[in-house]
Amino acid sequence: MARILLTDDEEAVRGFVQRALEMDGHQVTQAFDGADALDKLAAAPAPYDLLLTDIRMPMMDGIALALAAARDHPETVILLMTGYADQRERAAGLDALIHDVVTKPFSLAQIRTAVADALGSRAERLIA
Repeated sequence: MARILLTDDEEAVRGFVQRALEMDGHQVTQAFDGADALDKLAAAPAPYDLLLTDIRMPMMDGIALALAAARDHPETVILLMTGYADQRERAAGLDALIHDVVTKPFSLAQIRTAVADALGSRAERLIA
């Protein structure tokens, strides 16, 4: 199905989300922070279909990552995750660059639905 780069500094969240997305047949690569994700985006032999990233992380946060990814990999859809209202507000100004922001905590069904919706928007964008 889709190639997804999952970025979160919490190992438990990465594992939970990866298992959920692999249930839908997606190929998931993990990154532990924004800098690691940028390295993986640059080294990928083909573009990722989706960048799913937490906003609040050490080193490089998800907002900085989204800005760099949108600039260097415009074909990749960006979906943000956060458990903090102030971080969600920071992301509000990125509407042109990101698909949506998923609020933590989320259920297995919620993250799978959010990813399916984001990937659907990518397909529509490619057809247009």
